[in-house]
Amino acid sequence: MPRAYKGKKTVKLKSNRGAAKRFRKTAGGFKCSGAKRRHQMTCKTTKMKRHARAGFIVRDEDTGRVEQMLPHA
Repeated sequence: MPRAYKGKKTVKLKSNRGAAKRFRKTAGGFKCSGAKRRHQMTCKTTKMKRHARAGFIVRDEDTGRVEQMLPHA
């Protein structure tokens, strides 16, 4: 251990576990899944289900917050 620490350990950076389950890092930013896909699919229209199938890229204004929650991504 370098002398600068003098017995003090640095604090570990921890990922937000809720964000780690919802976002994945890609070359174009962070990927997330669409909403309204968990239950009660029988009452939703085919068009709504089809459009919810695709993944989404996190918007530019939210990317900073996601990066803060996932320091190791």
